[in-house]
Amino acid sequence: MADVVLVEGLAVETVIGVYDWEREITQRLLVDLEMAWDNRVPAASDDVADALDYAAVSERVSQCIQALQPQLIETAAEAVATMLQQDFGVSWLRITVNKPGAVPAATSVGVRIERGQR
Repeated sequence: MADVVLVEGLAVETVIGVYDWEREITQRLLVDLEMAWDNRVPAASDDVADALDYAAVSERVSQCIQALQPQLIETAAEAVATMLQQDFGVSWLRITVNKPGAVPAATSVGVRIERGQR
């Protein structure tokens, strides 16, 4: 399947980091998602019930990361990938988690993972 549903630049405010001072503040993560989804069915029915609900996905991604309060962005990415595959039935996904400002000389640092079969 070549169809993909996108969520780009999802801002999530959460506690993240390994340093003591990071555990006392919230920082912004930016999350990009690419999720395999057969869009032929919702396209034919024109019914949102047949589509991958990107609003619900976005809310759950935010909740997942905020509840987790991970030390590493790698942990956040893995938790989100697992949740999306289990709870939304996404067979394949690519997730990018960026932490802007983590390295002063860089615009952002981050990780990108792919899970599942396309």
